[in-house]
Amino acid sequence: MTDSLSGPQIDQRSKAKPRRALTLRLAAPRGFCAGVDRAIQIVELALKKYGAPVYVRHEIVHNQFVVESLRQKGAVFVEELDEIPETNQPVIFSAHGVAKAVPAAAKSRNMFAIDATCPLVFKVHNEAARHFAQGLDILLIGHDGHPEVIGTIGQLPDGAVKLIETAADAESYQPPAADKLAYVTQTTLSVDDTAEIVAVLKRRFPAIKEPGKEDICYATTNRQAAVKAIANHVDCMLVVGAPNSSNSLRLVEVAERAGCPKGLLIQRAKDIPWDVMDAAQAVGITAGASAPELLVNEVVAALEARYEVSIESVSTADESIAFNVPRELRDVAAADP
Repeated sequence: MTDSLSGPQIDQRSKAKPRRALTLRLAAPRGFCAGVDRAIQIVELALKKYGAPVYVRHEIVHNQFVVESLRQKGAVFVEELDEIPETNQPVIFSAHGVAKAVPAAAKSRNMFAIDATCPLVFKVHNEAARHFAQGLDILLIGHDGHPEVIGTIGQLPDGAVKLIETAADAESYQPPAADKLAYVTQTTLSVDDTAEIVAVLKRRFPAIKEPGKEDICYATTNRQAAVKAIANHVDCMLVVGAPNSSNSLRLVEVAERAGCPKGLLIQRAKDIPWDVMDAAQAVGITAGASAPELLVNEVVAALEARYEVSIESVSTADESIAFNVPRELRDVAAADP
C-alpha cells in the first residue's frame, strides 16, 4: 500500500526546478597588494607592541571593512592631527602618503609617528623632489583630491606641481619653459588613460623627463590586465572594492572599455544586484588592491547559494612582492608566528 503522504512529497521534490547555471570567472591577481598588506600589518603590529589606542591619520587603506576591523582592535581613525589628544601612543600615516607638512606638524607636537606610506608612493615623491631640485617644472598625472595626489603635491612648495587629470589638460597646458618639464603619476591610475595623457605630453614636449620606471604600481597594472583578459567573456564584472578606492573604480572602467557589457562596484555580498545576475550566463569577479580576499569569498558564497556555479580562475601574472615594515616594528614582526 502506497503511503498517501510520502507519494506526493516525492513527486513534488522530483519536479523541483533545478538551479540555473552560472559561470564565475575569477580574475587573478586581485585584492591586496604588497603596500596595502604592509600598511594593515603596521597598524596591527603597533597595536600588539604598544597597545590601544593607536591613532591613524586618514583611512589606512580605502576599504571600510578593513577600517572597521582595525577600529574594533583599538585603532582610532582621524582626518587631521589636531583631532588627536596629547599622547605618547603611535600616530600612523596612511598608505596613500602625506604632504611634508604632516610629519612636520607631528614632530612639533612630539608625536610618535610611524609612516605606512607605500614604498611605491615614496618612489613618486622622491622622483618629484629630484626633478624639482634640477630646476624642472613638475606635472603630476592624477585625480584632484585623492589623498595620494595631495601627498605628492605637498612634497614641494606651493605651485611647484601642476595637476594634469585628462588628455585635454595635457593639450591645453602652457609651461613656463617647454624644455624644463618632468612628469610623475599617481600609482593607481588607468594604464590606458595614463598612456593617452603621456602620449600628448611627449608629442607637445619631446624633451619632457619621464620616470625611470613607470609610476603606476605593479598591482594596479596586473589587476587591470587580469580584468581585460576576461572582460569580453562575461556578461557582468563585479569589482569588490570601496567607492573611494581609485584602483577599484579604475577596474570598473577598464572592464567596460575592454568589452564587458556592465561593470559594477560592490562593497559586500549584500550589494550584489540580483536582477543583473539573474540575466547573466557568466560573471567576472575581481577585487581592488585594498579589498581582502574574504570579501571575494563572501560574494562567491552568496552566488553559490543561489545558482549552480562553476568557477574558472583566469591568471595573468604571479605576484611575490613584499615590503618590510618600519624599523620600530620589526622586532614584533619577527616574533609573530
